Amino acid sequence: MTETSIPSADKSVDEESAPIEATDDTEEEADTGAAPREKKAPAESELFRQSEIAADYVEGLLDILDYDGDIDELVSGGRPVVEVVGGRLQNLVGQRGATLEALQELARLAVFRQTGTPSRLLLDVGGYRATRRKELAAVAKNAVEKVKEYGEPVRLEPMSAFERKCVHDVVNAMSGVESESEGVEPNRRIVVRPAD
Repeated sequence: MTETSIPSADKSVDEESAPIEATDDTEEEADTGAAPREKKAPAESELFRQSEIAADYVEGLLDILDYDGDIDELVSGGRPVVEVVGGRLQNLVGQRGATLEALQELARLAVFRQTGTPSRLLLDVGGYRATRRKELAAVAKNAVEKVKEYGEPVRLEPMSAFERKCVHDVVNAMSGVESESEGVEPNRRIVVRPAD
């Protein structure tokens, strides 16, 4: 198998503030390939309420940290979204988005505490997720090209659930290849191979 590395972001996360394309399904369902469970989708007003709760929570954290940032709450792709934009926010993203993932989980817990309902909230800081999606699309396309050229599976480096979902989406949109996740967190990775 070929080992492929993921490039780090060359741009500052503040350079791109394009809105998030929130097309992700829940990371857990998407990563396992299991069919989504049948459940009633929350109303848009409930999703917006979740984003408001999360935005209030994040705003409190920014105040404690003495960081300035504009916070937008919205509903996109059937899920609540909170976007934070402004300068000096790199520390909220952390190395390869690790801090951002932790903040997202805290915001989801804040929503759960107030609503009693688990949330699929997506948190983005400084456009990091949009930038990272583009990088991961390039990684996925590169892996697909190698698989098609050599006919051998390509194993990518370990990724977060968000990152794996982005790669699976790109690979699944291409013919002649398939992808699956293997391993256990935090070393779970994607293998891209020729389709049977």
